[in-house]
Amino acid sequence: MERVRNISNIFWHQSTVTKKDRQKMNGHKSLMIWLTGLSGSGKSTVANTLQNQLYNEGVHVYLLDGDNLRHGINNNLSFSEEDRKENIRRTAEIGKLFVDSGIVVLAALISPFEEDRNQARKLFDPNEFVEVYVKCPIQVCETRDPKGLYKRARKGEIQQFTGIHVPYEEPKDPEITINTNKLSIDECVGEIKSYLYNKIRLKNQ
Repeated sequence: MERVRNISNIFWHQSTVTKKDRQKMNGHKSLMIWLTGLSGSGKSTVANTLQNQLYNEGVHVYLLDGDNLRHGINNNLSFSEEDRKENIRRTAEIGKLFVDSGIVVLAALISPFEEDRNQARKLFDPNEFVEVYVKCPIQVCETRDPKGLYKRARKGEIQQFTGIHVPYEEPKDPEITINTNKLSIDECVGEIKSYLYNKIRLKNQ
């Protein structure tokens, strides 16, 4: 994918309204919560439940779901390695804009490669990127298979499927690991919220 390489004629325009101004108005910090894990691990369910609970607690929050993004901004991307990287790059860039706007943004993507997740992290300031590893054995994910993707991948109808054709690289040092095979959704969400409120101090006191 071609990118503009000569940016000597492009300049960054600093806004007079800052990220801190928006955070102060919203009454809480802004950050990116990046949920990664195998298909069927429960990323979207955890992310949706977390979004609902934060919203009900007065947090300005928005969810970027990987499948939803592929219906719009990323609808021209395939599942090749190059396009997967671009999918994550775009999602992270969008997330950065949300964080700058003072909002807590959630991203639920398989994002199988450590390098790509680390590149996403580099876009954010310290403590603005929270990686959540949604851990679940592939055997359990296949049993769940809510979208029937594993069955189709096993039949050869889907190629380059993570966990079958393409490896999933577990995060080496995520801020949070939740095991959806052992914990309920509410327990998983509770662990994330505990980190946000106690470690990050999400809400202004």
